[in-house]
Amino acid sequence: MWAFLAPQIIKPPSSPTRRLFSTSRSSPKPPLCSLSSNPSTLSNKNQLIQSLCKQGNLKQALQALSQEPNPTQRTYELLILSCIDRSSLSDGLRVHRHLSDDGSDQDPFLATKLINMYSELDSIDDARKVFDKIRQRTIFVWNAIFRALTLAGEGLEVLGLYRQMNRTEIQSDRFTYTFVLKACVASEASPELLTRVKEIHAHILRNGFESQVHIMTTLVDVYSWFCCVGYAASVFDKMPVRNVVSWSAMIACYANNGKPFEALELLREMMLETNDSFPNSVTMVSVLQACAALAALEQGKVLHGFILRRRLDSILPVISALVTMYGRCGKLELGQRVFDQTKEKDVVLWNSLISSYGIHGFGNKAIQIFKEMIENGVSPSHVSFGSVLGACSHAGLVEEGKMLFESMVKEHGMYPTAHHYACMVDLLGRANRLDEAIKIVEEMRIEPGPLVWGALLGSCRIHCNVELAERACRRLFELEPTNAGNYVLLADIYAQADMWREVKRLKKLLKDRGLQKVPGRSWIEIERKLHSFMSVDEFNPHYEQLHALLFKLSTEMKEKGYVPRTDVVLYKLDDEEKERIVLGHSEKLAVAFGLINSSHGEPVRVTKNLRLCEDCHTFAKLISKFAEREILIRDVNRYHHFRNGACSCGDYW
Repeated sequence: MWAFLAPQIIKPPSSPTRRLFSTSRSSPKPPLCSLSSNPSTLSNKNQLIQSLCKQGNLKQALQALSQEPNPTQRTYELLILSCIDRSSLSDGLRVHRHLSDDGSDQDPFLATKLINMYSELDSIDDARKVFDKIRQRTIFVWNAIFRALTLAGEGLEVLGLYRQMNRTEIQSDRFTYTFVLKACVASEASPELLTRVKEIHAHILRNGFESQVHIMTTLVDVYSWFCCVGYAASVFDKMPVRNVVSWSAMIACYANNGKPFEALELLREMMLETNDSFPNSVTMVSVLQACAALAALEQGKVLHGFILRRRLDSILPVISALVTMYGRCGKLELGQRVFDQTKEKDVVLWNSLISSYGIHGFGNKAIQIFKEMIENGVSPSHVSFGSVLGACSHAGLVEEGKMLFESMVKEHGMYPTAHHYACMVDLLGRANRLDEAIKIVEEMRIEPGPLVWGALLGSCRIHCNVELAERACRRLFELEPTNAGNYVLLADIYAQADMWREVKRLKKLLKDRGLQKVPGRSWIEIERKLHSFMSVDEFNPHYEQLHALLFKLSTEMKEKGYVPRTDVVLYKLDDEEKERIVLGHSEKLAVAFGLINSSHGEPVRVTKNLRLCEDCHTFAKLISKFAEREILIRDVNRYHHFRNGACSCGDYW
């Protein structure tokens, strides 16, 4: 498939991680005439202090400082760096007092160092005081405060100061743009902040920094965070120079924003266009994520081989991504093997395995792994609880889930987030314990958001509870006015209850607001090539052949008792037309394509972007029996293993 995955490539990987901020030029070097540049002019005390700092003897250095009337710039610099190394805020404050007493706090170089020190020691208020007091604010001082505030999550303050700096004669440099762009991400996403990103982008172009690969890569990252894939791609396409970090940023943008096809295609382009930079660990995590999204098992295996040849298999984020990829491609045993072969396991890797078993419906196994993690001395994270609670929900383990939820606070000192509450609402709702589910919502210690109300609405759909669904939708329409899925779910509930007037009203509301239902789409991988199908995709070149096979199978199965579930069609049509529509669902087309184009005995693996409908679920069960083939379909919620007329979910999804 890919020529770059040749076995002779066994070079050790470059550094697998990227620092959030570069600090290689955050402040100017001391002037050449500085006392520190000529060791012969230093007093014995200055030499002693500097020597003690280099040896790590900060306490003795501070004692010597009290006896030195004229500390040099280099002496203060080493003292500040020593405070950072020792993570000692009290000593940092002591050094700062000495600086203030002799007026050295007005030295822009030392002020920059102080701001960086306070940032590293998580004392942002002290960093602000240094900045507020310094009279000569060089670009290095501005950059230092931008960096400190961004790391502290004070993005809006950075943007306000950036406006203030632009009213002075100080010119931005490449570090300035990097910091202020990241400041836009340090705050909660909003249309106003996206506007600021575009303004900064314009500044970059006006000032001729478009050739700076680091700035433009940061811009790709930021546009990706705002889900502006088109803007990110435009920046990437116009970059005169790209490095492995640039390529990785754009691949991650596609992978994180629902465009896995594009992520894999860009990886191929990267290998064709670059000779001196191979994908690194960051790249691999993103492309494995794309393979997982598409259940592209064969391509995932090829990437696994590349990871082994490039010796990236010792990097935990890559291993975690591999476990997740195999789990989401329906190969739990391969994911388990990768996990077992890893000696040092962090909480992310444990979470990947818990989640993998969870989406396959193996709730008890997921709970067992969760307990093993704790027994091995690894403390669970919020993600751990989200994964294990989700596993309980898929398996209907209500009491076990309730115990785990209560243990968050009692045993681990963790307060549930909206995601955990949503898991509990889903768990109780699926089990038709809707009274308990709504009680959880009403007693939440935080404001229920779209996740929680959405989980309740999904449960109402399963059990056709119109009254509770309407209550959930009133909040969802306020919180997510442009999410068409909520309107469609409510319309589906109305249709189940034969409330066709309400169905018509909701469809009109969708049309009036310019909202469209997300079309059903399914994927299947055949011989390392991915094939995509849309529901009732009459323009697909394979449609006639696939529809003919499905019609034949449907006719044969009707003779054996199959009755199409036409109630999933939200239109008042005759039964024959409804049958034609459900027969054209994307997952049925993908399964038919797999039956035609794969060897007998080989499992058929399909991925669906929406929830599997009741008719497709019944259809897949019967096909697995009559065609004597194992069928695996992963929908937006979980995996379904169809074998010999039964599904692994036990019809509970």
